[in-house]
Amino acid sequence: MKPEPSEQKPILLIALGGNALIQKNQAGTIKEQFENLRVPVQQIARLSRDYRIIITHGNGPQVGNLLLQQEQCSEVPKLPLEILVAQTEGQIGFMIESSLDEELMALGIEYRPLVSLITYVVVDKNDKAFKNPSKPIGPIYTEEEAAKLDYPTKKTAKGYRRIVSSPKPVTVIEKREIKLLMENDFIVICCGGGGIPVIREGRMFSGVDAVIDKDLASLCLAKEVGVDVFLIASDVEGVMINYGTDKQAKLDSLTPSQADKYISENQFPAGSMLPKVQASQEFVRMGGKRAIICNVDSICEALEGKAGTQFIRESD
Repeated sequence: MKPEPSEQKPILLIALGGNALIQKNQAGTIKEQFENLRVPVQQIARLSRDYRIIITHGNGPQVGNLLLQQEQCSEVPKLPLEILVAQTEGQIGFMIESSLDEELMALGIEYRPLVSLITYVVVDKNDKAFKNPSKPIGPIYTEEEAAKLDYPTKKTAKGYRRIVSSPKPVTVIEKREIKLLMENDFIVICCGGGGIPVIREGRMFSGVDAVIDKDLASLCLAKEVGVDVFLIASDVEGVMINYGTDKQAKLDSLTPSQADKYISENQFPAGSMLPKVQASQEFVRMGGKRAIICNVDSICEALEGKAGTQFIRESD
């Protein structure tokens, strides 16, 4: 029997960063990825007793590897980016789901329904991001190699890389299915890598050559399914100001207006911490109970208010 709404556990969305699978200076072998997953998955298994859980995740290194494999092989047709995103959603979903099932059994939880969803996320075909590709993905090239490529590239700290558009998410197509699964206490793994970006063409959807920020896609889903607590697990302890200087300091809490002030001061790098902060402040601003940015090692502590950066309402 499905529980009455008043009896249901709160919904917790955990957005896992790329370091949950591949850490710095690692080769990224499957063995390493499974071993790295044990840290967040053990915590998620324990939290599943008190929360209904949605897990989203990054896919940058995995998509990059697939792009590199395509560059090295000319004997099979190359696949568009949206297909590679779908492949990584399946790959990482399997890894999280199988690891989590093992940890649940270790806790004596014989059965807890789990599901991994290949997730479409609609973007606006008129989004300004399509006119200004800026997101670096895939292999690193020399200047000479980049000049011979048939797609745009950008010079980064490591070398030249392909750049694609990163439009804002509009809606998650499978939101109704995810909401129904939440009502039945499933643990849902979805929106991998920000989801497969699609645009509407009448009643149909077409994939586009773009990537969606994972944290902004997670926020979009949180709005649409009624998430209570929004947690982003990254490779840093929390939100830092004056990052990388002798004045670096971690912020234990932030209101949306305080976050606005720091954003106006360019305190947060555009490609890393900024979208995390924007997603967290918007979640609280729209009425969410609490948002958290923390290290992947300290998910449980952060939920207890003992770690990470807590985003709170202006009146709290």
